[in-house]
Amino acid sequence: MKTSDCIFVAGHRGLVGSAIVRHLRGAGHENLLLRSRDELDLRDTSRVAAFFAEHRPAYVFLAAARVGGIWANSTYPADFIRDNLIVQLNVVQAAHAAGVRKLLFLGSSCIYPKFADQPIREDALLTGALEPTNEPYAVAKIAGIVLCQSYNRQFGTRFMSIMPTNLYGPGDNFDPAGSHVLPALIRRIHEAKEADAPEVVVWGTGTPRREFLHVDDMAEATVHLMQVWAEADASGRIVGGPNAINEIVNVGYGSDVSIREVAELVKDAVGYEGALRFDATKPDGTPRKLLDSSRLLATGWAPRVALRDGIAETYAWFLEHHGEARMGASAAV
Repeated sequence: MKTSDCIFVAGHRGLVGSAIVRHLRGAGHENLLLRSRDELDLRDTSRVAAFFAEHRPAYVFLAAARVGGIWANSTYPADFIRDNLIVQLNVVQAAHAAGVRKLLFLGSSCIYPKFADQPIREDALLTGALEPTNEPYAVAKIAGIVLCQSYNRQFGTRFMSIMPTNLYGPGDNFDPAGSHVLPALIRRIHEAKEADAPEVVVWGTGTPRREFLHVDDMAEATVHLMQVWAEADASGRIVGGPNAINEIVNVGYGSDVSIREVAELVKDAVGYEGALRFDATKPDGTPRKLLDSSRLLATGWAPRVALRDGIAETYAWFLEHHGEARMGASAAV
């Protein structure tokens, strides 16, 4: 991508989208198309088509999605599958019609089977049953992958799909009911400290293991892949191989921790001195989810933000933006 190229970041107010915008601007990209949901509802087929026809972006980062944790996915399954399917269909078709050079679709590690071998390789997709608590969201994301691959095969487009692990960082959704585990823990433990509460209840047994990646690392990986994946390197070889554009790429940190361990890290960052009580009557979700990111690492990218440092930074951001931290169970679509 040249710094003068027109780039559309769909979902630029969300956790990932806002980080991608920060990274692009830091690299000198100023010709960015950014629209809020009020300005462009990506579920509106005709408006999306008209937007692409008018502006004709050269590159698209499809980071817009309805996202949430176990509670939100279990409570609003129809919303999660419907909204994500519609957004993906509208943006991919409009990008094809407008002649977009390259589109990057952000999937999710929840696309993989609940009991996939660890660490999870990209070829584990569709080899087993999904985690039931977020199956509608996962099915929508799988459909997005196949959608991109199908357009590539039929029309020769260059639409690629990447699968991030659990993300966190500045701009996250801190609603304890609708957010993912780490920001929910930050808010809940912060409020317990403020109230001088003797304990904080954490859903599940605390034994499941999760991999966490700071969103700024994710943004750097996303822009890096847009630049190099399925492109020729200095010796003329296609990065990822001749069929790379139809391969999915994992984006992870490389190691995982238990939910109990991450709760203790949050407790330390917040300075909370009470107890953590794990409620085993609540669902644990997938027992373990660690990605094999060797495809990405082979291109020269590596994560930089350690989990303890990232949690401290995220808590500092939360304190600064406490009054405006997102309360809803969904990111902008």
